[in-house]
Order: sequence, then C-alpha cells, then structure tokens
Amino acid sequence: MLLGLFRIVALIEGITTVLLFLVAMPLKYLAGQPLLVPPVGWMHGLAFIAYVVTMMLALPGRRTGVFGWLRTFAAALVPFGTFLNDRWVKQLEPRRILSAR
Repeated sequence: MLLGLFRIVALIEGITTVLLFLVAMPLKYLAGQPLLVPPVGWMHGLAFIAYVVTMMLALPGRRTGVFGWLRTFAAALVPFGTFLNDRWVKQLEPRRILSAR
C-alpha cells in the first residue's frame, strides 16, 4: 500500500520537476517571464518533501540495499528520473497470484 502511494507521489514529483526545469525556468531565463517560477517551484518543493517522506516510509523492509536508496533519492534530482526509476520500484511490489475459479 505504501509503495503504491510512493509511486503516485513520485509521478507528481516528476511532473513538477519537468514543469519547473523545462517550462518555468526557460520562460524566466530565455523569455524574461518569471511569473511561473514561484508557484511551480513551491509545488515542486512540496512534492519533493512528500517524495522523500514517502520513500522513507515505503522502502524499509524491502530488499533495496544502499544502492536502491541512493538510486531512488537521486531519481528525484534529475528531470525524468522518477519516471525511469518507477519501473524498478514497481518490481518491489509483491506479485499477486490470480486463482482460476
């Protein structure tokens, strides 16, 4: 359950990172329009904090090791990182066995 919540938060964090780095900041520095940076930066900051908190709640007890923790944290620092890391995180979910009835 916590891993599913973490994946949702990671998606939101990834979207806000892309919006900040690929929309708001280029508008500020290339077009001289800084209007989007404060609200998008604020949303990204909240999403990043939520990402770290849910990561700390969802990953303990799973076989991730130090590399898994570092990889998951680093994924939040680069655009598209959380999207790429989601495939690995999805593998941490327990597999459901469907029974034929």
